Amino acid sequence: MTESDALPVHAADWSAHDGVPLMRTLATALTALDAVTDLDAMALPYPPHAQRALDRTVLACLERGAAPPMSLPDLVAWCRERPVADWPLHLPPDAVEPDDLLLDAVSGRPTELCHEWAEQSRDNALEQRDREIIHAALRLCREYGEEDAYTEFRRLLVTRPVLTSAEAFAVSVDHVLDPVKELVRRVYQPVPDSYLRGDTYAACGRCRTLLTPVRDGSWWCERDRCRRQGPPPVGRRIHRDEAGELLQLERPLRQFVTGPGQAEAELEAQLTGLGLRVRMWPAYDAYDLHITFPDGWVWAVDVKDWAHPAFLGRAARPVPQMPPYDEAFWVVPQGRVDDRNGYIATYERNRPSKARGLALLTDSELTGRARARLSRSEGGRGA
Repeated sequence: MTESDALPVHAADWSAHDGVPLMRTLATALTALDAVTDLDAMALPYPPHAQRALDRTVLACLERGAAPPMSLPDLVAWCRERPVADWPLHLPPDAVEPDDLLLDAVSGRPTELCHEWAEQSRDNALEQRDREIIHAALRLCREYGEEDAYTEFRRLLVTRPVLTSAEAFAVSVDHVLDPVKELVRRVYQPVPDSYLRGDTYAACGRCRTLLTPVRDGSWWCERDRCRRQGPPPVGRRIHRDEAGELLQLERPLRQFVTGPGQAEAELEAQLTGLGLRVRMWPAYDAYDLHITFPDGWVWAVDVKDWAHPAFLGRAARPVPQMPPYDEAFWVVPQGRVDDRNGYIATYERNRPSKARGLALLTDSELTGRARARLSRSEGGRGA
């Protein structure tokens, strides 16, 4: 069967595979454990969610006559060394790729795919945390009637995932952010010493998140997109004495707001450079970019920086109609498509019928279309 002949994959199709809830349980346990402890230092008694993940994995193996992991450290080793496609699990065709790991082979930290699997889990303690925070910010800014406060809040999360004590104080006295001051205090958390090399923290020169020191003297970036481009460039270095109490955004926001937001900001810069007028997160984040051409034609764009195209397809929904536009697109960074074979086709197979007409473009394709449209336009609307 060719990709063009493939039937759409609906939620019921995934629920029929018993490996899906196990993957969600595993991802939930791994992300929760990573937030509180070293995954390589597990000892009995295991935390309840970790024990549940181990028990369910052992049962799945026994049901299929496969040798199970004998302990939580053994299961952690599986997640770090054994691609999910090689596990004795019953999973849908688009669920995993041949090389997908739940833990990064170098650092032992959860991969972005692991975080996206955890985001799908109904029993995840951090379920939809990013959406909870964003919805709270929207509600507060609407109550104050301050759309600019919401825009600056989003820009803060995107461009400044790390704050020194002095920078946090400067944010606290920025009156534009008055409606969301308490929210800002809650989502920036103290950075653990595990990020230190000697007396210095280092931020990634590409994505601005803190780098994790690796035993061999290198650095590890939590963003899959950065690691695909090679060793992370060390950007800003922050000495412990300079930092005071160094703060960083909590992990769900770094994963689902900072990462995609940087892709949004990069696209904004590219389109503005072409001479287009761009509004970010218009009408309290109805969508990400409102793009106006010189002839008045308007595009609406939502940027989705997701590692897993099947999850992205299953989340697809029409772009809201307000503010009004002439064409709408979902956009994914070109690097995501380059990293995963058949990314667009997998998205389309998993897209629900209500979003059947929602095109997914790469950011490179969108800017190419914008250039082509500008070259064709002679000032008439919709030329």
